[in-house]
Amino acid sequence: MHPASPPPDRSGLDALLRNRPFLTLWTGQLLAQVADKIFYVLLIILLKTGDYRPWPVSWQHSENSMLSAVMIAYTLPAIVFGSAAGIVVDRFSKKQMLIGCNAIRAVLIGSLPFLPKTFVVLLVLTFLVSTVTQFFAPAEAAAIPLAVGREGLMSANALFASSTMGGIIVGMTIGEPIFTWLKHSYGPASQEFFLGGLYLISAGLLYLMHIKENRGGSSGKNVHPWQDFKEGLRYLKHNRLISNAMVQLTILYSVFAALQVLAIALSGKIGLKETQFGFLLAAAGIGMVFGAAFLGHWGDRMHNKPLPLIGFVMMGFVLGMFAFVRQLWLGFGLSALFGFGASLINGPMQALIQEKTPESMRGKVFGLENNAINIALSLPLALTGPLTDAVSKAVGSDDLGLRIVLLSLGFLVPVMGLAAWYHTRKALKA
Repeated sequence: MHPASPPPDRSGLDALLRNRPFLTLWTGQLLAQVADKIFYVLLIILLKTGDYRPWPVSWQHSENSMLSAVMIAYTLPAIVFGSAAGIVVDRFSKKQMLIGCNAIRAVLIGSLPFLPKTFVVLLVLTFLVSTVTQFFAPAEAAAIPLAVGREGLMSANALFASSTMGGIIVGMTIGEPIFTWLKHSYGPASQEFFLGGLYLISAGLLYLMHIKENRGGSSGKNVHPWQDFKEGLRYLKHNRLISNAMVQLTILYSVFAALQVLAIALSGKIGLKETQFGFLLAAAGIGMVFGAAFLGHWGDRMHNKPLPLIGFVMMGFVLGMFAFVRQLWLGFGLSALFGFGASLINGPMQALIQEKTPESMRGKVFGLENNAINIALSLPLALTGPLTDAVSKAVGSDDLGLRIVLLSLGFLVPVMGLAAWYHTRKALKA
């Protein structure tokens, strides 16, 4: 169900692409998204190639546990800093925040070749990069309504959702081959320098963006973080429609987190190398691009349909089918269907939050949203890898263990989606 008001004709994708401030914002964040996904691929490559010594030593033959540890390091800052980042975003320029975050991430990643090759160093740097990202995410979300009108939010969020998945498509697809080429042609350090360069280019593009920001009364001298945090919580407590939309987004990204871990093992089952797991995730990205295009053109005609519920059912079906698929083409097709279903949840719910939240509260709300999503993300990221290892060991088969985990997720996702959709429908009728 898409509860946001149906936009008029001028809200289509063509109108957005003629909006220069939005186009600059979209292009800059798309490049940052690509860099984010390439950074993820780089982390996996560094772990798989054994360039970084494991810690503790007992993890030497537990790649899933090391992978989950890196993912936790990437997720933990959102739990610690997510809400505070939203408060800071409300107080300062969104444009300056976006530029600064990209510049800092470029410096951090560019310093990696000069640091010791230990797993602890990789965890710390991952934590720092993710900490900076927590300030980028709410600033990006809060900048969208400044670049487009209220009537364009549905199409704008559909396009941003597609670019998020587009980042997965490009980043996951070119990550391994481009890093392999760079390493053999220019040496290992070229991988990190290339990645840092992408963030710098994104910062340059965002510097060219012109948006009008209302920062009246915002001053670093008048920051009251605890009061602002409580104000955001009170707003969500009294606005059940927005809080229920956030719950649906939280479930969505939690399922994506589990798929990121499982895709590594699943890719080996359908004929890919495990280091090529990005191609499977890229197929989900393609599906989400088609879903975003679908919402951009026909979303206004389907505002009375339970789109998020349909999306959750589609995702659950795909996860269950993944337990039995061993053909490459079928795996790609199911992954694309998974992404299409995800877009039916992300686009409408994100548009609803942006439409119903006043400008003075957007940073706080998006900070809390980012915080809630990543708290939920930490559970599948922390548990999926070790749980799959434990189940596989218990049943004596890696293949059977993976199937059990996938079937369990395939059942749970539609159930959770149905419960969240039911509460959202009640809030709409209230």
